[in-house]
This record gives sequence, structure tokens and C-alpha cells, in this order.
Amino acid sequence: MKTLKSIEHKVASPLVNMGPIKLRQPLPTNGIENVDPFLLLHHYGPYAISEFNNSFDLGPHPHRGFEPITLLFKGEQLHRDSLGNEMVVKAGDVQWTTAGRGIIHAEGPTNEFVKKGGELEGIQLWLNLPKKDKMIAPNYQHLEENRIPKVFSEDKKVQLNIIAGQQKDVLGLIKTQTEVNVFTANIDEEGEIEIEIPQNHKSLVYLLDGEVLVNNDTIVSKGKIQMITFNQDGTTFLLKATKLSTVLILSGIPIEEKIAQYGPYVMNSQTEILEAMRDYQAGKMGYLY
Repeated sequence: MKTLKSIEHKVASPLVNMGPIKLRQPLPTNGIENVDPFLLLHHYGPYAISEFNNSFDLGPHPHRGFEPITLLFKGEQLHRDSLGNEMVVKAGDVQWTTAGRGIIHAEGPTNEFVKKGGELEGIQLWLNLPKKDKMIAPNYQHLEENRIPKVFSEDKKVQLNIIAGQQKDVLGLIKTQTEVNVFTANIDEEGEIEIEIPQNHKSLVYLLDGEVLVNNDTIVSKGKIQMITFNQDGTTFLLKATKLSTVLILSGIPIEEKIAQYGPYVMNSQTEILEAMRDYQAGKMGYLY
């Protein structure tokens, strides 16, 4: 029998400073350290990118112990990493990096996009890895928009993009280390859809643009309540758009392990953090120039 998930938290998406740029950070936020296994959610842009304004250019930097994921909604980015991957990520594409024991990567608008100018907007997620997988071999998966499996509502007013996990017997193409769902949804005005989420998952909905009604009683709109997290007590929730909307939906089985985090490393102890720093300095995570 299907039952609606109850809402646990209603969260704004405040602007924070990250070096020369401002972006929205609904997770972590006051009172919410994570929505296990998701550790961080950054919503960057839309930025007007041009030859005179290109602040979102992240040079080579290391990661260990988790999976940094980028979902691009507008613009064009170049991904480079110490495994030798060099990929152009376009609007609608996903880059899914498994840092494992260590990877160095860089991302920023492509030279061609900077020259022609345009808007850049995306989501960066940090997905934790369990202790047993923190030192696995690093990996990179690039999923182009036209390869992402899609589910449509009966009235065709909702397009649900299945990046990872499963919905309505449709499987995502991203290979994951733990059981997670990562979906995006494009919802026309008055479009509605029921999302099925296993009861043992922690889950959330984040609004990038527009306005939606969650479970027929909670309004989520840009600049106000922008993220909803759910309790582990039901199997579905309802989304209905009151205007054209773009939504991110995340869920996963909680890892429930101790987290030690410092900068770009997510491990289980401070000793492991120090080891990560030493290994990076010694070149054990590879090189990227």
C-alpha cells in the first residue's frame, strides 16, 4: 500500500561566498549536517559568462573518499582529470566522478562558451562512500542528456530524468556504489507526478526554478522554502507545479558511519584525512596541470 512521506525539514537556499563567486547552499545548513548519504548540495548560477566575466573556473584540485557529481542545466563546461579524461559537459549532461582513493580534476566553462557568452547554471553534489569503498580505484562517468532515460506523466506535462537509480521500472545508466536515486524533473504549469521512494531511503526535493506544491500542502518556491527533506516513513510523495519548474530529487540508503571531513577529503577519521593530505602532496593521486 502506498503512503505519503511526511516532511522532516523545510529549508531555504541561502547564498554563500566561495572565493570570487556566490552560490546557493541548502546543504549543509543550520541544523542539517547532511541528508545521508548526501553531504553537500551547491546550486551555482545562473551566471552571465563572457570574456569579461568568468569567475566560475575551478582549477586542478584533489578529492578522496566520496563522489563529486555535477549536473549541468545551462551552459557548457570542460572536465579534465588525472585519469586522462577530458570531456565537454553540455546543458542536460551529468559528470559523475568517483574519487575513491584519490583523483585530481578541474572544471570550468569551455573557451568556446566564454567567447560566445551565455548563462552557466548547475548543481554540484557530494555523495558519500561507505568505509569499505573509500579507497577504491577512482572512476569517471559522463552521461549525455540524450542518453538519460526518461519517464513522463500521463498528461506529458512532467519529464522525469532518471540519472541514477530506478523509477517506474526505468533504470538510470550511472553505476553507483550504494543504492541511490538521482532524478531531475521538468514540470509544466499544472503538471503533477507521484515519485516512488523506498521507505528506508533518506530523501529530498530541491527547486532550481519555478514553484511546486509538495504533497498538496507545502509550497516550494525560489528564494523562500527551496528544499524539502522527508522522514523515512512512507513510499511516495507528490509534486504539482503552479508554474514552469525545474526540480532535483535525491534519495539513498543512509550509510550511518562516522564522517571526518576536511576541505576536499571525506573520510572516517582525522588520521585518514592527514594520510590523504600527505598522499596528495606525494603525488599518489596523480597529476593534472
